[in-house]
Amino acid sequence: MRSRIFVKLMFVFLLVIGVTAITLHLTVHKVWERTLREQIERNLKQKTLMFAYRVEADRQHHLTDIAAQEGQAAGARATVIDPTGKVLADSEADPGTMENQRHRKEFASALAGQLGVDEGSGQSLGVPFLYVAVPVSGGAVRLAYPLPEMEITDRPLAVALFWGSLTAFVFAMLVAAVAAQYVGRRLRRIVNFAERVAGGDLTARIASTSGDEIGQVASALDKTTRGVEESYARVQNSQRELETLLNSMQDAVIAVDVAGRVQWANRGMDRLLLRAPRLNAPLIDSVRDPDFLAAIQEAARDQVVTSARSNTIASGRIFDVTAAPMPGGGAVAVLRDLTETERMEKSRRDFIANVSHELRTPLTSIQGYTETLLDSPLEDNHVRDFLEIIRKNATRMSRLTEDLLTLARVESGEHRFDIERVSTEELLQDALESFREVARSYGVELVIENAVPAGHVNADREAIHQIFSNLIENALKYAASGKKVILGARAAASGVEFYVRDFGPGISSEHLHRLFERFYRVDKARSRESGGTGLGLAIAKHIVLAHGGTIRAESELNHGSTFLFSLPASDADSA
Repeated sequence: MRSRIFVKLMFVFLLVIGVTAITLHLTVHKVWERTLREQIERNLKQKTLMFAYRVEADRQHHLTDIAAQEGQAAGARATVIDPTGKVLADSEADPGTMENQRHRKEFASALAGQLGVDEGSGQSLGVPFLYVAVPVSGGAVRLAYPLPEMEITDRPLAVALFWGSLTAFVFAMLVAAVAAQYVGRRLRRIVNFAERVAGGDLTARIASTSGDEIGQVASALDKTTRGVEESYARVQNSQRELETLLNSMQDAVIAVDVAGRVQWANRGMDRLLLRAPRLNAPLIDSVRDPDFLAAIQEAARDQVVTSARSNTIASGRIFDVTAAPMPGGGAVAVLRDLTETERMEKSRRDFIANVSHELRTPLTSIQGYTETLLDSPLEDNHVRDFLEIIRKNATRMSRLTEDLLTLARVESGEHRFDIERVSTEELLQDALESFREVARSYGVELVIENAVPAGHVNADREAIHQIFSNLIENALKYAASGKKVILGARAAASGVEFYVRDFGPGISSEHLHRLFERFYRVDKARSRESGGTGLGLAIAKHIVLAHGGTIRAESELNHGSTFLFSLPASDADSA
């Protein structure tokens, strides 16, 4: 690094010195040369005037002697001409051999009565001369000064500039070497510090007491490293806490990147797959279940939470898969083992179905014998009352067992629905005809509104009739005070939405989300008095779910209630 800095500094110094030398040559030297030239021209004019004065005043010497003496004194060539341009005397040539000088620029000005100045080459030597001519009586005189004499005077300045530049260059090299060593040592410390940090040593520190730019850079880097070390420590602590939390979970968790490569898996996933998934390897190398892979791909591709059910990841076990997208791309999946839950649920359904089935026979016998006794003449009214109570409760238990059997079959999937294309208007009319007389006995008007004449759904007639039966019976039992129950259907995004609306006392909002649970009653005392089993809405819910629809309730106190369920539209209608 030092050599590179030295070369760069030397290059900069050399460039500065070179520019300085050129500047001096173009400015100082040129100014000096111009000043020297102007001085020579002024001296030459003065000497020429003195030459003219002597020619005018000196009558003792011949013109040739005067020219020779003045030329030697001025260090120039002296010439005298008459008004016609004929050379009368010259300090360096025979006047008789010289051509007429009338047309020369400096003599032309002098013969015209003005001081003449010109520059040109000598005809014999080819050396540049500076010519100055002034008028005299009977002609003009001229001094010609050779310009190379000026170069002799200028040479010491050029030599001085050369040696000055050379001295500055040597000094600059020394300064550059010292500066390069100093700067290089400081930068070397910063580079070593940066290499340690890049290598993962966040404990590295660099101190700088200098306030210049390099010192500021060192201080900023040191401060940044301290902040990075603290942030990294917090991230490591958070990562360890997260790993501990995920590894302590019974559920299996696995994360993949955008390309579907495994990035992380907890111990639950390792136990589930018998061997740990290979990091940065495709997920399909470890898990081959298509539903699981499809859920992860959909979550990563569409950036949505996806759920699925998996049966083949581990033999004989059932998993609920929830896949969620990660902010940086990819997805994380959580597998919850539902095997024991499913087994218990199946056992519960089987138990309910078996108990209900076994209760049907004795309850039928109790009902039959009770009705037989009631049909016989009884003298004691107390006995008849007791028999009536027995019959009433036996009937209620019989309805309860029938509802339990129906619910168990629907939940387990044993009940097979006869799905067909059915008109919505037909389903509403069947419900209206079946319960019109029952509604009248309650003093309630049962009407249809907002029917969809051209709408059709894919449904089982009997199953949908049972849904309407449960909903209308509830409306008649609990909302008879409204004097009106409305049936209706309307188009919805999911198909066709049916509804049963009453104008009774309504249901408080805290009960709405639990209405479709089995045995849940808003008013338990009234439900028992009316003979309800608490299973009607649960049966309706599972029938709707089996059809691929949804069911919900809307209600406000003192404003009635509305129960709504949707069914898929017929393919012909949706097309």
